[in-house]
Amino acid sequence: MAAIVFDTINPSAADPGTSGAPFLPLDPGTVSDAIPAFFIGRNKEGFWVARDARGRIGGLFLSESGALSFARRNSDSAACATIYPSTTFELDLKNMGNPLITLLLLLSRARQR
Repeated sequence: MAAIVFDTINPSAADPGTSGAPFLPLDPGTVSDAIPAFFIGRNKEGFWVARDARGRIGGLFLSESGALSFARRNSDSAACATIYPSTTFELDLKNMGNPLITLLLLLSRARQR
């Protein structure tokens, strides 16, 4: 599994109410279209995020190993590239990872109000 660190991530459908960098398209000279790629990093609450570079699937996790396992399971091939953005980012897709994290986020945000 290859790991690449980028300073930014893709502008697709980032929630305007969240912080973090937008997603940017991957440079075809850096990562081949034949290799599935996943962004792996943390959100502002500190949970681990795994998001397919094409914006098809993503999830929230308690551990980095959970996010990496999700990326491997959801790759069409035996391997995938992992991209570690240097900034936090929010999952802009339905959480297909740990379902309890969605509940924890809702409770945390309700408590802050």
